[in-house]
Amino acid sequence: MELKNHNLVETNFKEIIFEKRPCINYDGKEVSNLYNAWIIINNPKQYNSYTTAAVKEIILAFGQASNDRSVVAVVFTSVGDKAFCTGGNTKEYAEYYAGNPQEYSQYMRLFNDMVSAILKCEKPVICRVNGMRIGGGQEIGMACDFSIASDMARFGQAGPKHGSAAIGGATDFLPLYVGIERAMASLTLCDPWSAHQAYYFGVITDIAPVLKVNGKFIANPLVVTDKIVDEFGRFVFGTSKTGEDLKKAKELVASGETDLSMLDEMTNKLIGKILNTFPNCMNKSISEVRKFKLEHWDKNKEASREWLALNMMTEAKAGFRAFNEGPKENREVDFIKLRQLLAEGHEWNDELHKTISPQFQKASV
Repeated sequence: MELKNHNLVETNFKEIIFEKRPCINYDGKEVSNLYNAWIIINNPKQYNSYTTAAVKEIILAFGQASNDRSVVAVVFTSVGDKAFCTGGNTKEYAEYYAGNPQEYSQYMRLFNDMVSAILKCEKPVICRVNGMRIGGGQEIGMACDFSIASDMARFGQAGPKHGSAAIGGATDFLPLYVGIERAMASLTLCDPWSAHQAYYFGVITDIAPVLKVNGKFIANPLVVTDKIVDEFGRFVFGTSKTGEDLKKAKELVASGETDLSMLDEMTNKLIGKILNTFPNCMNKSISEVRKFKLEHWDKNKEASREWLALNMMTEAKAGFRAFNEGPKENREVDFIKLRQLLAEGHEWNDELHKTISPQFQKASV
């Protein structure tokens, strides 16, 4: 029987990497004629932020993987060991979309379609978190079904610090993972979580050591990995070390090397478990669990898109341009001055923008 091709278009990927890799069974051997589709963001110089062109290719890649009868699972990851994804490309945001809400509205429709492409993929989707998963990167990561993370990775949002709100999925998904209080703190205060905290909170499936010192894997030395409490009785597992302990930990990191082989091994073991199940029963189970995400995502995504577009005239315009154009030591607006001006009834105009933005203060010195 001649099989039909259900892909909308055939794509030569340029912004991302699309690969089919053989499935590995429990015995460590490759399985013939069955594969995993690896969708790999390829922008390591900009911490694997996604450009408009990359978003379009990710949508098409998930569609292609979903339709491929030989694909068992999808691995969503990126190049390098610094970042899985830090969200939208702030250079593109600052130089093109800032001040252009009609253009950003169209971009956000593509972004929404990217998240939806993950959620409707007819294969289990595993986020292989090879580094930071921040902002929009956290949002597309949480749209996946499983996450296997480097224990050196960090997770969180950055929106209110840079002129946006985490309404590209995070406000829909994160409360389902961690509850209202923890979600509220992450989404508004933008304090990142270590991989150990994310695992403890239930955001990710598992963590893998990636730092090798003297040829042996060690746990992330920058965070507290003992199950201890502080002087107030709070559980401090996964929090950052401080003082002399942090200094020594950084020296230890500098003496080691990053090796992602354990991350890959754990990813393949997870897929091995998926491989040894009934495929339709697996897909039905996944689609039922995804309903909890989709219930919120489908209800909110269009209103969120419209708000984000209009916000490009005010806070997002200021925030993204400050991050893109400000000095390395200061890429945030003067929040206190902004609040003072708004309290006085100052309108959002070029004068306000220049008053609060670090790049203009630098130029005037």
